[in-house]
Amino acid sequence: MGVRLMVVDDHRLLAEALASALKLRGHRVLAAAAPVAGVAELVVSRAPEVCLLGTATPAEPGVFDPVVRIKRERPQVAVVVLGPVPSPRGIAAAFAAGASGYVRHDERIEGVERAMAKARSGEAAVAPQLLQGAFTELLNPAAQPDDEGQRLLRMLTPREVEVLVRVAEGEDTRLIAAGMGIAPSTARTHVQRVLMKLGVGSRLEAAALAARTGLLDRASGQG
Repeated sequence: MGVRLMVVDDHRLLAEALASALKLRGHRVLAAAAPVAGVAELVVSRAPEVCLLGTATPAEPGVFDPVVRIKRERPQVAVVVLGPVPSPRGIAAAFAAGASGYVRHDERIEGVERAMAKARSGEAAVAPQLLQGAFTELLNPAAQPDDEGQRLLRMLTPREVEVLVRVAEGEDTRLIAAGMGIAPSTARTHVQRVLMKLGVGSRLEAAALAARTGLLDRASGQG
């Protein structure tokens, strides 16, 4: 028996192509829409059995807010996310928002249908290998470091890191220059580059950012 569903994707052509393929396989497509931003209102008003929600940025903050609203106002609707892989944080965020499944964007149509059927029956629809890959990355974050302190540290040269450490310790331009054996004008240039790279407007902000993100601890560890 066919599924009453909606297909939503940031890319309208993808939504319409998937909708057409599912129609040919006997499913009742209530709507194929874009962008994802308006999906909650549409789903709440049409009340499909399943909503296929495509997104290219599953780890982006707020991308699954519509899912939260859908599950709050239409808890009987099963939402299956179609997204890129690997994206362990995206998968986790999707399920945390209330999604019933997560399927690869490049999954065959048969795989999408299986996910729809499982989600409609109340089961979690996610491929074992996909779940295993997500857990592996989540349990081994060192394999793919992406924390803020590490990211900021990679933006700075070793000299700029030393300047930042001295700034955080409260040294002025004259002390930085004397301690590093460089001219005050050069020290001032280094400080300005550090502020620019960190995206802050003052030495105090730079010091606060470095402390908050653990950048200073990492810099000391590299010394």
